[in-house]
Amino acid sequence: MSPAIAVPSHYNYVAAFLTLACNLKCSYCINHLSGPAQKKGFLKGEEWIQALNRLELPTDLPITLQGGEPTVHPHFYQIVKGLREDIAIDLLTNLQFNPIEFSKIISPARLKRDSQYASIRATYHPETMAWGSLLEKVIWMKEKGYAITIYGILHPRDQVEILRAQASAQALGVEFKTKEFLGEYEGQIYGSYRFQGAVFNKDISKCLCKTSELLIGVDGNTYRCHHDLYNKFNHQGNLLDKSFAINDSFKPCERFGNCNPCDVKIKNNRHQQWDHTSVEIKQIENYSGI
Repeated sequence: MSPAIAVPSHYNYVAAFLTLACNLKCSYCINHLSGPAQKKGFLKGEEWIQALNRLELPTDLPITLQGGEPTVHPHFYQIVKGLREDIAIDLLTNLQFNPIEFSKIISPARLKRDSQYASIRATYHPETMAWGSLLEKVIWMKEKGYAITIYGILHPRDQVEILRAQASAQALGVEFKTKEFLGEYEGQIYGSYRFQGAVFNKDISKCLCKTSELLIGVDGNTYRCHHDLYNKFNHQGNLLDKSFAINDSFKPCERFGNCNPCDVKIKNNRHQQWDHTSVEIKQIENYSGI
């Protein structure tokens, strides 16, 4: 048996990207900002179970299964059933699966924990989804006892529809939260970022960077940031390697300016406290400040 992997107590997020394949094709998908989608080469179910069961997690820190769309992994249900019972599981999903089939395999108790936010977070994408169908599924799952919330991205093109959907969901007692659009649209950069010039910048600088997240790519390799993960760049070791351990330190980077928006946006931490960013960055060359 491989030795346990201790996750640092200050880590805020553990993400298992089961696959970057998706059954939707949203034009603004953030997974494609930094590199090509990795639709092949993902770990099999048994390998994911072996890898994730090695993790020793801080209290109240779940493993978030995500992608792409995690439920399109051919062994998704096997992975969920195979994880240690003491490991809390969150799910980021577009909810395009059959909820009845889902409920027969995964009970509400397995995806419920003492937290200020729901374990199942379903995203509404007006460009590629039918609102009525999504809302119907969420209501059904909520009535079955699943902790579930809908999220909508405030893309400039979709903002009116997102707010309309939010109002209709809330009128039926369904929680619907909104998120900033992170990206570039019609020549304007959207999003609240900690570091000026960190994203969509033609000028690239050196810096030192330290993460508060364990990001696990489709092949079990770990990465210090989303930029590196989506580009399959400079991995920090693989969870299936018996000698793997998390190196919790600042590391040199030569790509400041090409950061992925997810890494440098200002957001809530897992305790819902504002003013958190996924990475700390210091010693940025030619940097004028926040």
